[in-house]
Amino acid sequence: MPDHAHSTDPAVQAQLDRLAALSPGRDILGLERIAELCARLGNPQERLPRTFHVAGTNGKGSTCAYLRAILEAQGRRVHAYTSPHLVRFNERIRLAGELIDDALLAALLAEVLDNAADLQASFFEVTTAAAFLAFARIPADDCIVEVGLGGRLDATNIIPPPAACGIASLGIDHEAFLLAPEDGTPSEPAMRIAWEKAGIVKPGAALATLAYPPPLGHVIAARAEAAGVAPFVEGEAWSVEPVGDAFRWTSMDGALPGLLRPRMAGAHQMRNAGLAIAMLHLAPGAKPDAEAIRNGVAGAFWPARLQRLETGPLTALLPPATDVWLDGAHNADAGIQLARHFETEPRRIHLVTGMLANKHPDAILAPLASRLASISVVPVPGHDHHDAAAFGPDARAATSVEAALAGLTVDPANEIVLIAGSLYLAGEVLKANGELPE
Repeated sequence: MPDHAHSTDPAVQAQLDRLAALSPGRDILGLERIAELCARLGNPQERLPRTFHVAGTNGKGSTCAYLRAILEAQGRRVHAYTSPHLVRFNERIRLAGELIDDALLAALLAEVLDNAADLQASFFEVTTAAAFLAFARIPADDCIVEVGLGGRLDATNIIPPPAACGIASLGIDHEAFLLAPEDGTPSEPAMRIAWEKAGIVKPGAALATLAYPPPLGHVIAARAEAAGVAPFVEGEAWSVEPVGDAFRWTSMDGALPGLLRPRMAGAHQMRNAGLAIAMLHLAPGAKPDAEAIRNGVAGAFWPARLQRLETGPLTALLPPATDVWLDGAHNADAGIQLARHFETEPRRIHLVTGMLANKHPDAILAPLASRLASISVVPVPGHDHHDAAAFGPDARAATSVEAALAGLTVDPANEIVLIAGSLYLAGEVLKANGELPE
């Protein structure tokens, strides 16, 4: 089934089954089908509240989580569209702060599919249209939209110019879709991906970005200039200064008072939070005050991103006091962030991993290699995946995460467990440990 989508609600599942039968079963970039589908639905994308649009290889979901948390801390009602879901399809669509309920989700999917039968619309295009319908009909103050794949030709890019665009971390991922050069576009892979991500920039929309190596920064700056937009760039217009486990945010207009302390682990999360603050700083309309920013940064959470698992059925398979971390890292940029987070951790790492067949095991193996106590390789249910041989001669195969954990000998004083390699696998882990995303 596309994107491993399922539901315990029969009415939702009936529509997901329809979608599986109608969809081509793969990602197809391009705006023609989504434009026609939205036109048939009355162009709901033109009736959204104030909108924030976020692209990037990694970190875009976390940036969206910070945006939502800060805006909600200010008392605003916020819609959000994100992907992929981890456990429940409903996670993709949040209406005025709450996950969409099954009855409304089933009705929206039915309405969209009734209008999409002859379009060969993809899973993501149908889901995007359903989200826009909900956002247009249900009152809210703000709307946050995460790009699914790339930017320029992603289905979410059908929206009119948003209040602010954000571009998070850039790296190599989804090569099969994003790296084929076209006339007049960059051919070098990283520059090509930067060019695609910057395709969300539209005339009249503000743009905030992280700092990138000069060639990538130049690509994004050129795309912004062509749209008549001046980018608000980390290190030039705004900055994050880490202070222990907190940070100070400063812009050319001054500094926010006090320190901001994220709930989410990792220095990269300070930068994601900084990007969200920069977007809110630029956007026309209501501005969150310092207290809302502080509370939003402290409360924001995005599951399976350096998440320490709670006591549950999975963690109970290990010795008491074992630290178990979960991360969806599956590309080189994310692997580097994992290694940076654990570089001050003296304990060695038991890696439990499952990776899709179109990803590269070295993306997470290489940065962690010197720290690994063991490697256990598990399937990613419902998806083509690598076997243990792809992870080298020291890797051992296990039939499931449960079997992998049960087979480990862990010394909690000197070793930790890290489960990583796929967001699809992360969803299975959260479900098995009883930690459903809310």
